[in-house]
Formats: sequence, structure tokens, C-alpha cells
Amino acid sequence: MRNVYAVFIAIFLVLSPAMAQEGAPLQQKAALPNQTLAQKRATRLDDLFASLKRESNEVKAARIAAQIQAQWQNSGSATVDLMMGWSAKAMEDKKYSVALDFLDQVVVMKPDYAEGWNRRATLNFMMNDYGRSMADIQKTLALEPRHFGAMAGMAAILKDTGRKEAALQAFERVLTVYPMLREAQKQAGELADELTGQRT
Repeated sequence: MRNVYAVFIAIFLVLSPAMAQEGAPLQQKAALPNQTLAQKRATRLDDLFASLKRESNEVKAARIAAQIQAQWQNSGSATVDLMMGWSAKAMEDKKYSVALDFLDQVVVMKPDYAEGWNRRATLNFMMNDYGRSMADIQKTLALEPRHFGAMAGMAAILKDTGRKEAALQAFERVLTVYPMLREAQKQAGELADELTGQRT
């Protein structure tokens, strides 16, 4: 599981905003004048996900994924964004209880902010609390069903706990959203081979 662990922690955690800005900007649908900020953000995410699904170049797909993650990071609240930054620093410093305090506040203050739940799922995963991590993943996916980081985390937990068929289905679900994610391709292939071998 440790090889899966390293890769999917990277997917869960916030990517550098600089990475999100690399590459040529994607074409966006013209925003209607009366669209709210939330509607514009939703339109932008839809465009990015459509591009991610079509992209066959791994590097370009990673850039699109980074742009999606940059969109997810923006909570719309300066206070929540600040606490997310503090939680990331605390996680980096392995001060998990401090990070958990910040993230508990984030999900209370902004319960409709999927990335707050996802970040707490990541932290619980890092603390090997798979039950709480899975609960937070479920909440993340209820708010953002295309959250490939949360799906990847679910797949990693399922694999680590020996539920190989469910893990394979979760990795396949990741690939429906982000087809060029090589680690998910690799993990899905290995699990499919293992399961085929068990059935023969």
C-alpha cells in the first residue's frame, strides 16, 4: 500500500498554483452577464473536466487536473482559505492534531466546501484512520462527484483493506473522470490481473 500511499497523498494534497498556470489556457464558454460567481465557477469546472476526459497527453492532462484542483481550492471565504493554508502547513510539519483542529473548523464553517472534507479525509488517511477518512471521502463525493482525488483515496483504502474488487471499481471510476492518470491505470491493471488469477 505504501507505493499507492505516496502517489495518492500527492493527488489529495493541494498542487502548486504555479503548476495550475502552466500551459495554454483552455477555451472557456462565454460567461453570461447575469451568471453568478458560483455559476461561472461551475461552467469553468465543466469545461476543464470535459478537456481532462478528452486529453490523451499525460503532461497536458496533469496540467488540466492542476487547474481543476486550483478551482476546488477556492472556498469563497478568506477565513476558510487561510485555515486551509494553515492546515496544509501543519500536515507538512506532521502536526496532525493541529491540522485536524483547523479542518474541523473548516467543515463546520463551510459544510458545502468539498475540498475541506477532502483535506480532512487526506489527514485521516495519513493518520491511518480509514473509517473517518472514508466518511469524509463520501461527503466530498456527495458535493463533487467528479473529485478524482477523493476517488483515488477511496480506492487506496479499499485496496489496503483487502477489498480488491471494490478497489478496482474505484480505480476504474477515477479513470472515467481522469483517463490519463497513470498510477490509477497501473493500479487498476494490477488489481484486474490479481483478480483474474484468483478466479482461474
